[in-house]
Amino acid sequence: MNDEMPPIPELVGSRLKLRVLAQTDRDALFALYSDPMVMRHWSHLPWHDPAQALAHIERMRLEREHAEFYPWAASIGQDDQLIGTCSLFAISHQHARGELGFALLPQFWGHGLAREMATLAIEYAFGELGLDRIEVDIDPLNFASCRLVERLGFQREGLLRERWRVGGIVQDSALYGLLARDWQACSKRT
Repeated sequence: MNDEMPPIPELVGSRLKLRVLAQTDRDALFALYSDPMVMRHWSHLPWHDPAQALAHIERMRLEREHAEFYPWAASIGQDDQLIGTCSLFAISHQHARGELGFALLPQFWGHGLAREMATLAIEYAFGELGLDRIEVDIDPLNFASCRLVERLGFQREGLLRERWRVGGIVQDSALYGLLARDWQACSKRT
């Protein structure tokens, strides 16, 4: 790894942690990204081959040698089992911004774990990385994710019509932004 590239930190919340993706996450990662319910609002089709999981883990490792981004595995319990992913990417220190993405296995939906993942990443972005803005790109039909980021203080700033074509279906993108000062104000209220 490039000497100047900061390591991927482990971030610990009250119920889960964000940690480096490992080859041992292969099966759980494949289960996540091959699940049609998880992937129905993404910009690509569900995975169909378990080899895609190992290729993804290796690609994240190699790409990180040249670009700063933080691909985390979200895990819970003593067995450290992957239940989702969270990432900060498209980081620009020049413009003090980055993008946030997250996915969670369906059996863990509705328990506040996606909020905890996102909160850990946001706090790291505004704290350690010193960013001033975080952006999220969500299919506007993904109502749960839209509600989640809105509860976190993100503002819907625009709509890109017919941005993605996935499996013959055309999808729009709702663009959300969160400023560090808005996060601080929102955090003080909650």
